[in-house]
Amino acid sequence: MKIGLCSDHAGLEYKNKTISYLLSKGYEVANYGTDSPESCDYPDFAHALANAVESGEVDAGIAYCGTGNGMAMTLNHHRGIRAGLAWGTAIGKLVKEHNNANVLVMPARFISWRMALSIIRAWLDTPFAGGRHQRRIDKIPNV
Repeated sequence: MKIGLCSDHAGLEYKNKTISYLLSKGYEVANYGTDSPESCDYPDFAHALANAVESGEVDAGIAYCGTGNGMAMTLNHHRGIRAGLAWGTAIGKLVKEHNNANVLVMPARFISWRMALSIIRAWLDTPFAGGRHQRRIDKIPNV
């Protein structure tokens, strides 16, 4: 499985730690920026990640910004992206199980690295439940 990652300056540290973690677990990764602690605009990196997920260049994505909201809002404007914002392990599990989120978004300024890692593990390890949840996803327009 190949996972794309992106962040703005607020999420840079967690993005880099996530890349190291994923590589240690045998995942392929693609980095869509930023690679600088200088202030930057999160949409630039969210669009790059969303395009990669949509095109199949990567199987899924993980994104960080200060609150997670900017990344989630930008990502969810793309066709075929279901970005789920998670700040706890149970939410990380549910955005996959119920919403089949293909991008996990986390608020780097509001969670610890330990929590981020727990959320990532839950999201990666949880299968999509399908059934009534697929019916609900099918009602989300993707135009």
